Parts: sequence; structure tokens; C-alpha cells
Amino acid sequence: MKSWQLQEAKARLSELVKRAASDGPQEITVHGQAAAVVVSAEEFARLKQQEAAAPSLWETLQRAQLEDGEVVFERDPDTTMREIEF
Repeated sequence: MKSWQLQEAKARLSELVKRAASDGPQEITVHGQAAAVVVSAEEFARLKQQEAAAPSLWETLQRAQLEDGEVVFERDPDTTMREIEF
């Protein structure tokens, strides 16, 4: 990901936007620290759709199985515990 100083990003905004569309996300820094990332509209829409598809923690907990009022998380029975020496 290319990094742009804020001054440079402001001066070359059209190039920054074109590069976000062709080369992927472009980082903008302020005083050497990451401050923002510019992404194409297509990438932003994909990220928003992905975010909307994932259930929230609240939705996950609402669908969880309850035993005695407590959430029960099922574990993969194929997962075995490994011995650790102390």
C-alpha cells in the first residue's frame, strides 16, 4: 500500500483517487502516523456488504444455545488437548 503525506495527498488528490481505483488502498499520514486510507468506491461497497453479512455479537448471542441461563459454545469433538510440561 502506498503511503502519502497529507500535504502530498492534498496537492495530488486526483492521482491519489486514480491509484486507489487501480492499485488498491492508499494510506494518508499526518506527522508520520497513519491517519486515513483511501479506497475505491467498488472496494468500499464490497467491505460494506461483507460487514452487513456478518452477524453482530448481539445476534450471535441471541441465537446461542442456553443451558441454565448461560451461553453454551459447542466445541469441535475432533480437537484434542495437548499435554504441556511446566
